[in-house]
Formats: sequence, C-alpha cells, structure tokens
Amino acid sequence: MASIVKIGQRWRALVRRKGFPSYCKTFAVKTDAEAWARQIEGDMDRGQAPRAAAVVGRVLTVADLIDAYRKMRDASRPVADTSSEHYVLRTLRRALGEHDATRMTPDDLVGFARARAEDGAGPYTVNMELSKLGTAMRYAALALKVKVPDVVAEARPLLAHLALVGGGGKRERRPTEDELHHLLLRLESGFGAVYADAVRFAVLTAMRRGEIVALLHDDVDRIKKLVLVRDRKDPRAKKGNDQWVPLLGDALAIIDRQPRIEGDGRIFPVHPQTLSKYFKAASDALGIADLHFHDLRHEGTSRLFEQGFAVQEVALVTGHKSWTHLKRYTNLRPESLHRRTPGGDTAGGA
Repeated sequence: MASIVKIGQRWRALVRRKGFPSYCKTFAVKTDAEAWARQIEGDMDRGQAPRAAAVVGRVLTVADLIDAYRKMRDASRPVADTSSEHYVLRTLRRALGEHDATRMTPDDLVGFARARAEDGAGPYTVNMELSKLGTAMRYAALALKVKVPDVVAEARPLLAHLALVGGGGKRERRPTEDELHHLLLRLESGFGAVYADAVRFAVLTAMRRGEIVALLHDDVDRIKKLVLVRDRKDPRAKKGNDQWVPLLGDALAIIDRQPRIEGDGRIFPVHPQTLSKYFKAASDALGIADLHFHDLRHEGTSRLFEQGFAVQEVALVTGHKSWTHLKRYTNLRPESLHRRTPGGDTAGGA
C-alpha cells in the first residue's frame, strides 16, 4: 500500500512493493499524490513497469543512510547499544527514516524540531540531534558514493531564528553543604549505603556517573592512591583512553569499605540509571530543586580549585584536555577566596 505523507506544505507519495524498485514523487495536492500512487500500483498489479518513468528509481531514505552510517562505524568505532548516540540515531530513524534523503528540505527539519520540542526536548538537545543527523548523512553518503544535500546546514538559520535550536546553557548549580548532608542521609537510609558512598565519591573525584559505576576493585593502586578509569570519555578516541586518576581526600577509604561481590568486580555494583533515579528521588523528597547527579562533577571540580590546585592538576582528576572545557565545570563561590592569602598560602597557616 502506498504511503502518503505531508512534508511541509507538500504531499509525498511513496510506493514500495517486493520485486519492484521504490517509487516516490511529491505533489502540491494530496489527491494528486493519491492518484499518482494508484496509477503506479495499478501498473504493478498488471505486472507492468510503471509508466511514470521520470520518477522511477530507488528511493534513498534517511533510514538507509543511518543504517549505512552505523554499519560503517561498526568497522572502527561501534555505536554501543547503551550509548546516548544509539538513542539519538534511533530517534532520528524513527522520526525521519521514511524521508527521501535526496529531497529533504529545511521544512522537514523544522517539523522534526517542533515535534521534539512538544516531546520536551530543549533547543540544545535538538541541536545535538540534528548535528548527528548531518554527520550520519554526510559520511554515509560518502561511503555509498551518492550525493545528498546538506539539508541540516541549510536549515540551521531558520531553526535558529525560530529558537528551535540553540547552545546549552552553562549550569552553575552546586549543592550546598546542608543539601549534600541531608541527601547523603536520605540515600543511605532509603536506598542503601552504596548510593550515598557513590555520591561522596563523585564529589571527591568529579567523575561522571558512568565512570563511577564502571570502576573495578582490581584497578586500584593502593600504594600510589590511584584508580584506573577505562575508556574515559573523549571526543575522538574513547576506546583505549585509559587514565589513572588520583584518589584525593577520603576517596580511597570509600573504595576500601565497599564489599566485594562474587561475579562482579565493580566497586559500585549499581546501574547508572538507578543511581540517578535514587538521587532524584532523594532530592525530591527533601524539596531540593534543580539538582542533577551530573552537578556533582561541577561540585568536585570547583572544590579542587577552591583547595588551591592548579589547572593542570585539576585536569589530571577530571580528564579534561583543555581549559576551554574544564572551565564549564568550574563554578567558584566568591567566599572561597577568603581561604587563601594574596600570596597563595592557605589562610590561617597549617
């Protein structure tokens, strides 16, 4: 059966049937699209090649390009089924997969962006999703040796003007000492000591949620007070990007009090989403507003600077490669400067 879909202000007719190529054409009026599709299907029913030769051809869909992109990536950097990239590609394929990749227009992407906004996605999220769409279409087209328009680039000015895409707002939220104290008590009493200790560890190490729950007991160097973070996030080379991270303060003590579980070598044997779920549940129960687990990375990073560590020293803990990225996680409290004298010595002496 033909698929008749409204694309912007026009109607696209798509006819697919086993044993035949796909046929696609766009019309200004829906009835014209339906009539054309019936003609194509009638010729197929009679075993004839459709007479509309000018529009005959294999339709290259967005789904084809996304599938080709994932296949290409499988040869070098596979897209893990648990990664955010996987879910973005799946969202794009579900929403735009049937579109003819060679005939996509900015209006198509405006429609997608508006639908995502209705689902609750913010301008930054939509911007990231469309960036991934542009990347997938560009590289898949090269792999398939076909030409497709750079519709994402064409649509960006209009999307920006309509405020459907935008940059991410810089978060500066840090928990207060009182909020953190009550959160830890609530987590420990309501969900278990391991969740409270994971939060304590996050504040001390500024690690990401996924990094914390993947740490292994066997990857702790207790002599040098280091822990190995495997495949640490990196914009270009996450696989094999293993980093030794110093365990400052009570971080090693927190590790040492975690029981070893047979068959699971992880220090914090919990699911990352469960950790965030319980953190939010504890925050909601306490009436703590607008606090995310990832804000603990801001807290940990900021504390290191407030303790007097230099940029390059903090980067050893956080894993950042440049100050440009590191400063996004640096939200110093003005009163923290009173802890140090103008000469840089800690106020009050040792």
